[in-house]
Amino acid sequence: MTAGGKSQAHLRRWITGVTALPVLIACVWYGGLALTLLVGAAAAVCLWEYFHMARPAGGVFSDPIQAAALACGAALILLAHAGRPDLMPLVLAGDVLLCGALSLREFGADRSILERTARQIQGVVYIPLLLSMVVLLRATADGATWIFLLCAVVFAGDTAALYAGTLWGRHKLCPSISPGKTVEGALGGLAANLVVGAAGKVLFLPGVEWGICLLFALGAGLAGQAGDLFESELKRAAGVKDSGRLLPGH
Repeated sequence: MTAGGKSQAHLRRWITGVTALPVLIACVWYGGLALTLLVGAAAAVCLWEYFHMARPAGGVFSDPIQAAALACGAALILLAHAGRPDLMPLVLAGDVLLCGALSLREFGADRSILERTARQIQGVVYIPLLLSMVVLLRATADGATWIFLLCAVVFAGDTAALYAGTLWGRHKLCPSISPGKTVEGALGGLAANLVVGAAGKVLFLPGVEWGICLLFALGAGLAGQAGDLFESELKRAAGVKDSGRLLPGH
């Protein structure tokens, strides 16, 4: 990518982030139905982009197995909103059974049905199940503060990794999956994670032990980088450059 192309990509990234940030802040602050609707919309969009990436030639949600993912995801998020995480494993089990039943009907004519079934189950766990944890977290003591801290840690680490890698990156982190990511960028991102975690403890969570806040920031940063590489792995396996176009730059 040329210097001009990189500048435009960074500009789109910042415009999208600044535009979406007030909506995120408002929904997390008010919690309840507002946050549940936001998480539900995010899950639907992410599932759409996930299935489009996994099967770009097919109609998204036209396949009953993919449509079941949308229904299962909605059920998981609604159960989180209702404060019933104990029922969420039953929804996951029901999704596995439903996918199995649907695959039995199509296996004779389409042997790829098992791969599609595996992708659907992976997508349900990867997207709506994990996003529903945000709704559950919001319902805990200081839940809004922890969500804001989580977002700040991830955003800061992502941004720092991008610019640290651009300025100082020399050693490739995982070239077979994402040639642009560097060890220096990853370390810069983790440093930003810890700085933001420390600031969050001092400013908003004075009663929480230092070790908990720093471990939280470090764990979130490592998970964010691992998740970023996993998404790059999905894109590379699917042979696509971008996982989606609904959020320019992201």
